[in-house]
Amino acid sequence: MTGEYTIAVHALVYLNHMGTMLSSEKMASNICTNPARVRKVLAKLKRAGLVETREGSEGGYRFQKDPDQVTLRQVAEAVETTFVECSWHSGGEDIKCQVASGMAGVMDDICSQLNSICLDRLEQITIAQIEKRLFHKE
Repeated sequence: MTGEYTIAVHALVYLNHMGTMLSSEKMASNICTNPARVRKVLAKLKRAGLVETREGSEGGYRFQKDPDQVTLRQVAEAVETTFVECSWHSGGEDIKCQVASGMAGVMDDICSQLNSICLDRLEQITIAQIEKRLFHKE
């Protein structure tokens, strides 16, 4: 998982909470990152239809969906997050040992299953629930 997912969830909760158009600078200050990074993540959220944008001095980003309907899975999919992945593989396909030649595939399958479990759980959590949790409304 990269920081983009955390930025995306934070930005959507903050935009929903504020209920207005916010600049990338204002969001970056709240998220504690730089505005360019926020703009990169918000561009993906815009493509997914989760935020609207407006250019100019009064421009910025606004959350445009029902927070009770937007799940953390949708956010993960918008920013193309993979939660569990093998960044290194042991063994090698060309080795004449079944353990060495098959381990990478088995580990990739396990990681894929774990990632699916993560996404299934995130399907059950909404932006509204995160905001309620932050403000102890749940």
